[in-house]
Amino acid sequence: MKIKGPLVHAKFIERPNRFITVIEVNGVQYRSHLADPGRLKELLTPGADLMVRKAPIGSERKTKYSTVMVKHKGQLISLVSSLPNQFVKEMLEQKKLPMFNNYSMVRPEISVGDHRFDFLLNDQQGNKFYLEIKSVTFVSNGVAQFPDAITVRGRKHAIALKRLVESGEKAGILFVCQRSDAISFRPMWERDPKLGQAVLSASQAGVEVWCITLNVSESAITFCKEIPVNLALQDSIRSN
Repeated sequence: MKIKGPLVHAKFIERPNRFITVIEVNGVQYRSHLADPGRLKELLTPGADLMVRKAPIGSERKTKYSTVMVKHKGQLISLVSSLPNQFVKEMLEQKKLPMFNNYSMVRPEISVGDHRFDFLLNDQQGNKFYLEIKSVTFVSNGVAQFPDAITVRGRKHAIALKRLVESGEKAGILFVCQRSDAISFRPMWERDPKLGQAVLSASQAGVEVWCITLNVSESAITFCKEIPVNLALQDSIRSN
C-alpha cells in the first residue's frame, strides 16, 4: 500500500497531549496532529526522527503537520492508528493476506447491535465472518504487545465478538504490528489485564486471533509475516 506523500523529515520535541506533538522542521517548531492515542513513550523521545505530512494548502486545521512515522533503532514505525484498516482493506481486496485467501470482503464497517466491527467477510460457503483490526506499535525483546494504554473500546469489541461466536457466528481479531521486528505477540497484561482477559476468553470461545507485521518505508507499507500469538497470562508473566 502506498503512503500518501510527500513526507518531510522532522524532530520530536514534546507531546503536550495525546493527539498533539510539537515538532521541529528546519529549525522552526510547529504543532503536529498525532493519530495514535497510545502512550508511545519508548518511541517519542526528545530528538527522535519523525516523518510528517504538511497540512493541505488552505486547510483551516490548527496543526500545520500530521505526524506519520518515527524512526526507532534504524527502522520506520507507522504512528497512524487507522492505517492498518486501510492496509487490510487493500490486502483483502487483492487476496494478499494468507489467512484470508478463502474469504471475500462484503463490506467495511459493519454494525451489530451496539457495536461496529471493521469488516464483514464471507467464506467460500457464504458464511459471515466478522473481523476486527487492532493497531500495534509496541515491541519489547521481539514481542509485540497490545495495548500500551488501557482500551475500554478494545475490551468491548473482544467481548462482543465472543458473544457472536457463542451465538453461532464466526469472527476474528487481527492485530497489525506497524513494524517488522516482532517475532511473536501477546496482550500487555500488565497494562490492561481486562483487555487481556477479554481476548483470551474470546479465543477460548472460538474467536480467531492472528498477528501480522508490516514492512514500513517512506513511500509504502507491505505485508511482512504472520507471527505466533501467545494469549496465556502465566506465560506472559514468565517472559518478563
